[in-house]
Amino acid sequence: MHDHAEGHRLRLAALQAQIEAGWRPAIAMEQFDTAAQPALSAAQARCGEDAACILAAIGSPAGWDWPYYAPVFTLAQRFRLPLLAANLSRGAAAALMRGQPVAGPEGERLRRALQQDPPADVLALQTEAVREAHCGVLPASLLPGMARAQIARDQVMAEVLREAGRDVVLLAGNGHVRRDIGVPRWLPAEGVEAVAYSEAPSPPGRYDREVLLPPLPREDACAALRAAMPASR
Repeated sequence: MHDHAEGHRLRLAALQAQIEAGWRPAIAMEQFDTAAQPALSAAQARCGEDAACILAAIGSPAGWDWPYYAPVFTLAQRFRLPLLAANLSRGAAAALMRGQPVAGPEGERLRRALQQDPPADVLALQTEAVREAHCGVLPASLLPGMARAQIARDQVMAEVLREAGRDVVLLAGNGHVRRDIGVPRWLPAEGVEAVAYSEAPSPPGRYDREVLLPPLPREDACAALRAAMPASR
């Protein structure tokens, strides 16, 4: 869970323990678009263990609580582990939602990653996941495009992992690491472990392992979304 400090702490501790025991994976991150890879690699080459230097070099993309991720940068630098920018950009995702082509290097990567049209079961489950994530208030006409964009994100992340040529840890939200519809769906089943950090148990089969966290008090996000989209009720 992106906003859960204890979840971040436990994930970092588990990763650090394995690295200190000798494992040397690359660390792929949902938080960076693939276009940021040159800047991220350059920052790793010159920033030492200074997490703030890395963030400054790549512009601290909006929407993330970066203090939670700074220790990951420090860990990667200490053990000389490459950081991989893994995500599809918002612009490319928006183009996919509109049925428009994506140009340039990102478009080329996207064409490599999109191995096939999504199977009907993946599209149906992902559409339902998008609907639930938006509290059921989005117009039905938007859901298929949003689901296809989410599937494309997962396929691009899977492509980044395949291209790494070594073991990789992917730091991403629970939706992206689901075995049935997330990144693992697009990778060979063997050698992939899907681990979720959740506040409530998930249905069987979504993850190989789930770490349960104490629920945090939060404002009702659905109430705010319903208020912002009254016409779609």
